[in-house]
Parts: sequence; structure tokens; C-alpha cells
Amino acid sequence: MAKRVAVIDMGSNSIRIAIYEKTSRFAFHLLYETKSKVRISQDAYLNDKNLQKIPMQRAFEALKDFMEIISSFDVRKTLCVATSALRDAPNKQEFIQRVRKELKLNIKVIDGKKEAYFGAIACANLLPHYENSLTIDIGGGSTEFATIEQNNITNTISFELGTVRLKEIFFDQNDIEGAIKYIDTSLESFFSTIKPTTLIGIGGTFRAISTAIMELTDYPYNKLHAYESNIDIFLEFINNILLADEMQLKNLGIKEDRFDIIKPGALILQRVLKHLDITKTITSGVGVREGVYLADLLRGSKDKFPANYNTSIRYLLDTHLTQKFFANNLTRVSKNIFDLTSQYLNIDKRYKKELTIAAKLSTIGSNIHFYSMNKHSYYLIQGALEYGFNHKEMLLISTLTRYSKGKIPSKTHIMTYQELLPDVETLNSLCCILSLSSSLLKHRPRNIDFELDFIDSKLIITSKKSLYLTKESFNKAKNSFKLDVVFR
Repeated sequence: MAKRVAVIDMGSNSIRIAIYEKTSRFAFHLLYETKSKVRISQDAYLNDKNLQKIPMQRAFEALKDFMEIISSFDVRKTLCVATSALRDAPNKQEFIQRVRKELKLNIKVIDGKKEAYFGAIACANLLPHYENSLTIDIGGGSTEFATIEQNNITNTISFELGTVRLKEIFFDQNDIEGAIKYIDTSLESFFSTIKPTTLIGIGGTFRAISTAIMELTDYPYNKLHAYESNIDIFLEFINNILLADEMQLKNLGIKEDRFDIIKPGALILQRVLKHLDITKTITSGVGVREGVYLADLLRGSKDKFPANYNTSIRYLLDTHLTQKFFANNLTRVSKNIFDLTSQYLNIDKRYKKELTIAAKLSTIGSNIHFYSMNKHSYYLIQGALEYGFNHKEMLLISTLTRYSKGKIPSKTHIMTYQELLPDVETLNSLCCILSLSSSLLKHRPRNIDFELDFIDSKLIITSKKSLYLTKESFNKAKNSFKLDVVFR
């Protein structure tokens, strides 16, 4: 697979381009992304689904600029997919052929089931695993669903329920009851076959609603991907949208460019939640574009990453780790101390995962600036460690790296992120283990040259070497450690 790949997703409302760069076999990161709200489907649903000249010209001009962007990044492969608007349009070949002839770009029109599958691939691989989940992707012309259970995708299906479509057919005619009946009738048979408890939202409508809820509730973590909303708050917010005028929509945090299509999208969500027993809503920052990319990247592995593989961790290690042996040693020592002391320190075993990852990534910030290594590790992890983790995991891992040099988290940090962090005692104990592990490896041995035991509430370090720097480092920070340490 090419090192840099561009994916263009032509939706009914927006056209988006994303450029991905590989750093190793399955590791990648987003290099660039932008979109244009060309609304290629404008007035199509009132004209037998035929694309109209002005919207087609807007889409063409956006694609023309996208090709310039692709050239500037030296992209070696471009994948372009089109969904509902072109899928439905009797005159789509007019547009497709012009783009192929003038821009040398091949557009692949995908059916609704394929569109649902691409969105589900992205969620199954790039979100944490949620039991009994249903993806919903509300677009301009259609809405796609897929069920995910234990990373397996089933029940991919598409309905002609899009925000632009409903706006032009029902909302512009003030026929809200007609829209409700149309949505319920379309979805009735599908709902009778599934019983999901988690709803994973893909697409602009879901993201716009979640972003507004995060702002209104003063949610402390500035990351949309994997955001989990309280279901009651989510439902109440949707109902408020449906009753709001433009000024009230603004006060709710809805952006002006979504005023005319947010209500159709909110109505689809309301009807879905009314008919399903959903207990948890998750916002996905990934969708069809990532699914198209992953289907290409993972085509030899059944569209799944290898077991226990995380692409975000691998990308950070590929890009920023300077001493692999030290990261591996720090991970081993941290795990060892955790196993020996977690019961004594009353730490839940489930935090071993986050501690292990924090140990592996704690030094990546030195690639930017050694003297502020912990700060940069913290920011790198906050920004780039997102695929496969929930917000609590992301924040704990980054916090442990921030305070891995003999310091405990500040009161300000704890107060800011209190709802997402473990209790203070647990947090301080985890920081203690990582700090102590770092001190024990102060001399940076290629191979671990000491043994650890935990006897009579004391951590015993036995080594044939003097461990002079280790002891010196420990003495400087011992007041922050929650363990009695004895060197032999």
C-alpha cells in the first residue's frame, strides 16, 4: 500500500478529503483533512433525484481544488467514493464522466450496504469495543445502520432518510407529521430484528449535537471521538432542537450552517431512540473515509487489525520514540511493581493496562525537547492517542506520563478532570509506580540488572551493581513514593 493515500468522500451535503500517512505496516495518522459543503443534492429530490447544474458545478470546483491538494502532498493513491446523491441520480454519469475527463479522477459510486459497512469498519477498528452496538450514519440523502458485536459487522442496511432529503420533501412544506410517519414506516421492520443497547453516531448531525452538548455541560476533555453522552441529556437536547427557532438553535450551540438541516437529523435520531432501548450513545470521529482507507490498508487481514494491536500507540512509537529498549524496560518494571504492590496499594487490577501504555509512551516527548519531556509526552498523547480508547483511558494514560518524575498530579489537574479520572489515592499510587520505575532505570541499562520483591510491606531491590544513579534519583523523590524501598 502507498505511504500516502487520499480518500475523497462525496456525500449529499459535503465533499470531504482526508490524506493518511503510514508510519509502519498497520500504523497511520491523519496528515490533512478538509471539506466543502457543496450540497450536491440541492433541489435534486424535487426534480426526480436529478442533480442540478449549479450544485454539480460547486462540487466540480471543490474536486478541482482537492486534486491540487493531493498533488501538494505527493499522494501516491487516491480513493474517491460517492454515496446517496450520486447513487440515486439518473444523470450521475454526466458528472462522473466530466470529472474523469477533466480532473483525471475516478469516482466509485457505492451502494448503501457498502456505505454502512465502511462506516462500521471505522468504528469497529478505531473505537473501543462496545457490547451490542449499532452504528448510525445520518447523511444528507440517506441513513446507514450496521450492528457490531465483538468486532464483527452484521446487518448493514441503508434507508432513504437524509437531512437534505427530508428537508426538501417534508420540512420545507412544514409537514413534520409526514416526516415522522415516513421515518417510522421506513425503519419499523428493521427495528423489529435488532436489540442494541449502544448507539454509535457517525456523521455531521451526530457530531454537531454532541459538540453542543459538550459545550453546554462544560465537559472537561476537548475531544469528540469516543465521547459518551448521558442518554437522558442526549434525548432532552434533541427534543429542544426540534422545538427551537434559529436564535434558540444558536443558544444551544448549533452552528449557523446547520440551521436548515439539524432538525431533520434530530428527528431521525429521536425516532430511532424512541423505538430502541438504547442506554449509551457514543460519538465517532471516524466514518466512511476512514472505513475506505482501512478496507484498503487491512484488505489482507479481513478488515481487522491484528489482535491486541493499536494503531495510535504504534504511530506514536514509530514517530517519536528514541530508545525502544528503555521503553520496553520501563514497561516491564512498571508491570512488575504493579503486580507486586497493587493489592497493598488497593489499586484495581484493570488499571494495569493504562499504566503499561503510559510506561511505553512516557518518553516520547523527549523527541521534541528533553527538559520538557513529560509535558510534551502528555500533549502528544492527549492529541494523538485516540483510536481504540475511551476518554477515561486517554486521560489517565496522558496524566500518568505528565506526572512520572516523582510528582503527584496537581489539585488543579484533578479538579479539572475529576469526572474522568480515578480516585485521588489510585491516581497517586499509579503515578508513584511509574515514577519509581523510572528512577530504578536511571542508569538506562540495556537489560534489567536488578530483581524486585515485595516483603513485609517493603519493595526490595536486589542487584549486583551499585545502582548509584538509581539510589540518588530515589533519594531525591522518595517523599513522593508511597512505598518503602530497600536496596540490597
